[in-house]
Amino acid sequence: MKERLFEERKRIARLLDHDKEDMNDESRAAAARDFGRVAREYFDVEGDPVLTVGRDRDGFGVSLTFRATRVKNFTTLK
Repeated sequence: MKERLFEERKRIARLLDHDKEDMNDESRAAAARDFGRVAREYFDVEGDPVLTVGRDRDGFGVSLTFRATRVKNFTTLK
């Protein structure tokens, strides 16, 4: 009985871990496009942004990297 429960817990843990799987290429490309569009609202971006996603201890580390040639500052009207 204990062994069956142990195996069932392992199976459930695998299912939950699979649910937190790394991002596939299509999702990564879509996210990079979306984040790149937002980055272009705040910066003059040179080239395409690069999105990296990697596992860390409790989830994922996500980084968006791009080269900007200018910061677009907003001004307020008074």
